[in-house]
Order: sequence, then C-alpha cells, then structure tokens
Amino acid sequence: MTFGSQIAWDDTVLPFQLDRSDVRGRVARLDGTLQRILSQHDYPLSIEALVAETALLTAMIGQTMKLRWKLSLQVRGNGPARIIATDYYAPAEPGAPARIRAYASFDPERLDHEADPFSQIGQGYFAVLIDQGAGTTPYQGITPIAGGSLTTCAQTYFAQSEQLPTRFQLSFGRTQMAGGPEHWRAGGIMLQHMPKASPLRAGADAEATAADGLLQASDLLDGDEGENWNRANALLDTVEELELIGPTVMPTELLVRLFHEEQPRVFDAQAVEFGCSCSADKVRQSLSIYSARDIGHMTTPEGIVTADCQFCGAHYEFDPTTVGFEAKSEG
Repeated sequence: MTFGSQIAWDDTVLPFQLDRSDVRGRVARLDGTLQRILSQHDYPLSIEALVAETALLTAMIGQTMKLRWKLSLQVRGNGPARIIATDYYAPAEPGAPARIRAYASFDPERLDHEADPFSQIGQGYFAVLIDQGAGTTPYQGITPIAGGSLTTCAQTYFAQSEQLPTRFQLSFGRTQMAGGPEHWRAGGIMLQHMPKASPLRAGADAEATAADGLLQASDLLDGDEGENWNRANALLDTVEELELIGPTVMPTELLVRLFHEEQPRVFDAQAVEFGCSCSADKVRQSLSIYSARDIGHMTTPEGIVTADCQFCGAHYEFDPTTVGFEAKSEG
C-alpha cells in the first residue's frame, strides 16, 4: 500500500451496515484533525487523552446527523478535569466536510499525571446536545460519569436515553511514522442495533440489571436480536488497536476482516476537518448580557475589552463602549 492510500482514510467516518445482524455502524479515523484540535492548546498528556477520546466519539455519533445539525458532547466533573467539550457541525451541503472542535478546562494544581485520565473527572455528568437550528428546541440527554471510561458513558447514554444498544471500540494515542514527527492518531468502530419502528419501543419494558440502575445494551435485546448483537460484538472483540488506528489497514479491509460473515455493506465516507464557528459578532453577542459596570471591570488598562475563543484560541478586542447590554440597547 502506498503512503497516499494510507492517508486517504485519515479524518474520515465510514458508515456501514451488517445486513445479517441488523446492525449499523461507523469506522472513524482522526489524524490531522485531532492533531489540529490538540495543537491549539498546551494540554498535559492525560487531558489530551480525554479530549482525543471525546473527539473520536463525537465524530462517530455526529456522522449520524442530518445536514446543518450541530452535535455537542459535554463532560463536566468535580475533579481536576472540570470540562471536556466538543462540537460537531454537520456538512452545510452534500459532499462538504463536517467540522469538529474541542477544548478542555482543568485545574493543573490538582491534576494527578500518574493516574488514569478518566479518574481525573471525578463525579459529574456526560451530556449529549443536539441543535437542529433556528426555530427548533435543542435536545439534551444526560448520563452520570460512571463505568471507567467516557466510551462507556456514551454507551450508557444510548441505552438509557435512546434505548438503542450501542458499542464503541476505540484506540488513540501518540504515534510516529517512520521518519516523521510524533503526533496524535485515533480510530474506532461504533456498532448500533437498528431501531425497530420507534427508537423508544425496543426498551420500553426493559429493566436495568446493572448495580447503578442504568440500562445497558444487554437489557434491551433478547431472542434472535440478542444473539445477533452478541455475535457482532464478539467479532468486534477480535480487533487489534493498531487496526483501529491504521494507517496500514483501510477501514473497508478491516470491516471485511472482522465481519465478512455478517455481510458488511459500506456507504459514502464523510470527511471531517477542524473548524471553529467563533466570530467577532458572536463574541460581541456573548458580552451583551453584561452591564456597563461589568464591562468596566473587563476593560484593560489600555482601554480595550479582550476575549479569547476557548476552542481555537482566536483573540478578539473591542471598544468597551460598543459591548454590554447598554450598548446593545443604544444600538
């Protein structure tokens, strides 16, 4: 395989379906996009790992959305890693790339660099937010931080809030190609049982068996559906981390290797790139809630109000007389 074909699948999400198992899924690879997200900040390794995991989950979940929708994942805890936030912007038109951005807020003095990154979140919640645009009410689903990883939190969210059995298998970390610099790569596979009629119907009478009282995928299926789901998951268990990350194994080859007996069928891949939606107008709008006194406290000795985008680091400067709700009322 040439180097060109290796990178052809980087920063893409490939939808597929296992016809025999009645299971759909996604294969995602993030390379330059993930490196661009993390290069905007100087995060410790444990925080980078949490951002990488959340960004990969966001890419796979977000690809299921329709055009012009926005998906956000928010992780909030009382530990040193306070916030992990990602946004996925669906393509504005067919054939265009999706855009993704992410950032983290953490307390460096409390951070334990030797501990498992997930443990640094502490107690809190994992939230999925979907914004369908102007004139619609945003959707929000929340599940507790539990289960040992953000991947498990995402699986619990789908079982608990959507009643859709869902499984993620992820791999991410710093890698190095021969002769190249070290950089972040991430790859993963998402499996999801096809909904029957209504996504709420399958689990309407399900009872949680886990000690924490939360629904799991095993609580939602039985009979042939349960056997099909378990078989697909058993096949996914055979995947190796290097196969997920690539770049020497193409996603199509990986699907055939894992699921050839399940009759895999692929659809058009979706390109993903780093993209931030911040602008001077949006920052100005965010400052419109503050009074003149508040704006005065934000004004630097040089007589300007400054603001930085948490996602991309863009720096904005404003005349204090043009921001705040008094300025907005006068305008």
